[in-house]
Amino acid sequence: MRRYGKHTDEDDVRVRPNRKGNRPRTHIRPKHEDAADGMVLTVDRGRLTCLVDDRVIVAMKARELGRKAAVVGDRVALVGDLSGKKDTLARIVRIEERTSVLRRTADDDDPYERVVVANADQLAIVTALADPEPRPRLIDRCLVAAFDGGLTPLLVLTKSDLAPPDELLELYGALDIPYVVTSRDELENGDAADRVREHLDGKITAFVGHSGVGKTTLVNALVPEDRRRSTGHVNAVTGRGRHTTTSALALPLAGARAESWVVDTPGVRSFGLAHIDPSRVIHAFPDLEPGTEGCPRACSHDEPDCALDEWVAEGHADPARLYSLRRLLATRERREGD
Repeated sequence: MRRYGKHTDEDDVRVRPNRKGNRPRTHIRPKHEDAADGMVLTVDRGRLTCLVDDRVIVAMKARELGRKAAVVGDRVALVGDLSGKKDTLARIVRIEERTSVLRRTADDDDPYERVVVANADQLAIVTALADPEPRPRLIDRCLVAAFDGGLTPLLVLTKSDLAPPDELLELYGALDIPYVVTSRDELENGDAADRVREHLDGKITAFVGHSGVGKTTLVNALVPEDRRRSTGHVNAVTGRGRHTTTSALALPLAGARAESWVVDTPGVRSFGLAHIDPSRVIHAFPDLEPGTEGCPRACSHDEPDCALDEWVAEGHADPARLYSLRRLLATRERREGD
């Protein structure tokens, strides 16, 4: 008769028959204290390209990690063949705690969030001032995702020779976001890259932008081809003279400190925000956050009982800041094309 609880003994251990003999099942996992530290550069069909010291390693996730996925920017621990030689494969046995995450959903009705980049310091939002026309709703959504994930935003406005930046900059003036304005000539001759590079030194920066705004041209200027080859440049296709990124890829920034990285992400058509919690976005507004202490539970910060109205009326913060916060939070309720 099988016994349970504190009356069990060695005879009650459940075993499974197999060809190599019967062994008790165990939940003990190896600690891998001798594992090497690395950083994920790109992910492609279950294979992860990682940088370990100065070597590019191809690895796969260990089964013991279960459903936990590693993404570009993750700091990981690896064991196995770490030589970096052709046809060798290491194993990722641990994913370290993340300092930030850039997340999105496919659309606002999709509850499944996707982590695009981990541990990035800032998000460079690239948008053209014309051809194609700027899409403020998409910019707003990227800003919300940055604030929610703990990234500092940077606006990169291209094609200023076709349209002035004043109106768009005024829209985001209250948010005090750093920005760079460039022209088509500057984008092509490399001057734009030099000006953007000033904001990237010593940081991991993820670049986002929809098709045609010049994002990939800018990234190519920031990271010359020889540096791409040295870090195992994969996952890109070329068609009709245009170089298009098909998955996120971390690349070392040329002419900067070793810890400076550029993360090129696929062009986005939409940026779903189904996962966003207003209580996390407010952290990016330190002048408004203290005023939320009197808010009702689960306050959307845009309702009659919101304490922020009184906080601003008392002169603690600029009304334009509250308007900007509410405009950004409202993007969660509106589709990008609305």
